[in-house]
Amino acid sequence: MKLPVHRWYRYSAGYSSEWAVKLIRHWGVTRVLDPFGGSGTTCLAAQESGASSYAVEVHPTVARIARAKLLWETDPDNLRDVVSRVLRIVDKKHAVDVPSSPLVAKCFPDSESLADLLRIRDAVNALPDGESTTELAWLAFVSIIRACSPVGTAQWQYVLPNKSKRRVAEPIAAFQAAGELFADDMETHQFLLGASPADAHLLSGDARTLDGVPEAWADAVITSPPYANNYDYADALRLEQIVLGDIEGWSDLRPLRDVLLRSATQNIGTWKAEEALKSTLMAPILDEFIPVYEELSEVRKTRGGHKAYHAMLAGYFFDNSKVFQALRQKTSPGVKVCYVVGDSAPYGVHAPVERWLGELAIAAGFSSWEFTKVRDRNTKWKNRKHTHPLHEGYLWIEG
Repeated sequence: MKLPVHRWYRYSAGYSSEWAVKLIRHWGVTRVLDPFGGSGTTCLAAQESGASSYAVEVHPTVARIARAKLLWETDPDNLRDVVSRVLRIVDKKHAVDVPSSPLVAKCFPDSESLADLLRIRDAVNALPDGESTTELAWLAFVSIIRACSPVGTAQWQYVLPNKSKRRVAEPIAAFQAAGELFADDMETHQFLLGASPADAHLLSGDARTLDGVPEAWADAVITSPPYANNYDYADALRLEQIVLGDIEGWSDLRPLRDVLLRSATQNIGTWKAEEALKSTLMAPILDEFIPVYEELSEVRKTRGGHKAYHAMLAGYFFDNSKVFQALRQKTSPGVKVCYVVGDSAPYGVHAPVERWLGELAIAAGFSSWEFTKVRDRNTKWKNRKHTHPLHEGYLWIEG
């Protein structure tokens, strides 16, 4: 999160770019695929390694952030000019439409600061469509939204209106500083990587189909799927999406939840777990999975939230089985795969995620899997809901 270009947006759901660079170089691969593209870490790491890449990301705002990062080849002076143009428009203090959102009201109690922020948004939106400097200016704006709010943010991107931070940025100065940071990083990256880096494609799409990725293309897959821990990816950027004008509030997240991997109970909707339980895709793990599913369906009756973790896990492994089926079509013989993944224990009922994912990969046509534990999880949180030991590490899969 401190490296040039990577630091343009602090998206928590990621992993070390330096590690990914080392892995790509160690493998000696030239075509890297990331089915859960996130904010573009794998694509940027591939470029640093001289490898071509494809990444697929279903969250439209996150995908746009990643695509903007990949525009670091743009002339930095052109970006500086666009930032100056935006600020000249903002200086005229035009009237703005303030979102009628309780979340925005809580996050921006200073009406004048909010007005300046929205003036920057409007000026950026007025820039010509399709130009790289427009996308970079858009990302510069997105990157300052939280910095300009006095409310706190949890480690995993959730907004915390009841907590405040000591330092609050002023929108105009923050946007100018972000533009200069971007331009400086672009100059650094261009100096280090040269004028013609390897191709990187960030597609908006679904990991379960990988539409747009060439058949049998990738000789390596480096990724980290959503963990089965009920983290709400749809809600992670709700504040940014409201300020941008993409949504008005919580209810507008439903279409996104319907296409996200079922790693959270909020993403289940009206989907019925029986579809997974009756599918041949789940057959390799079903004997082990059913007892966990049934135990969770009983435990939830004793818990206040009554969360449908049993259905979430059914959807999670059903969806991931589809991902492996798609990956098998998009990868070449002998492909090397690394999943950064953690296990799960909703309501204290353990799910051996890496083993079940490995078995689903074998069923999809891959040849072998093994797991390397990197660290323990769930050991520091004072408010943890269970004491089952959890871990995180690398799931290695051979093609």
